[in-house]
Amino acid sequence: MRSFQDIWSLAVDRKGEAAVVEGLQFPKPADEIAAVPNDRFLSLMTRCIFQSGFNWKVVDAMWSGFEAAFEGFDIGHCMMLHDEDFGRLVSDTRIVRHGQKIKSVQENAVFLADLAREHGSVGAFFARWPAENYVRLLDLLQKKGSRLGGNTGQYFLRFSGLESFILSQSVVNRLVAEGIVTKAPTSARDKAAVQAAFNTWKAQSGRSLTEISRVLALSID
Repeated sequence: MRSFQDIWSLAVDRKGEAAVVEGLQFPKPADEIAAVPNDRFLSLMTRCIFQSGFNWKVVDAMWSGFEAAFEGFDIGHCMMLHDEDFGRLVSDTRIVRHGQKIKSVQENAVFLADLAREHGSVGAFFARWPAENYVRLLDLLQKKGSRLGGNTGQYFLRFSGLESFILSQSVVNRLVAEGIVTKAPTSARDKAAVQAAFNTWKAQSGRSLTEISRVLALSID
């Protein structure tokens, strides 16, 4: 595969250096992630789930209603939601009335409560996760969380400020062009190969997975 510098040059040739630099995104410092209250992770997680396959602007416009309907996404409250609550919420016009996604709020509250109990807080858990094993975190979200597979979990981690890559079509196309995978990675072997490639580019450049992901996306048509 090409070096990161070569891929940077491809991105600059396509977009111009100023546009590439402007298009970079950066992870948050670990202490900033650790300080985020537990309820804000559940709120963001839920927002990503409801935006998946739906109009993001509609969800954004309704978000104050979501916050009210789910009591500010208080973990203790949301993990205790039961059938009567689901029946009420599925008719609540303040939110998008999607039964399975509404149920995911309760399931993910339980998931996050378990993380907080074991690690002190949800933020502490995410802040300590090593970027070099990022794909394992994606697997954890998919296995232990609800509706957090695919791009949903990836966007949640990116918006949370973690060092991360998003396997958008453009990024996948660059990975294919570099011979790392032949299609969007779904197998453990392909995911490991993608992680190894990002780790190599990180070592070469000193840049975060987040920055590298953006450069890859800008480097290909």
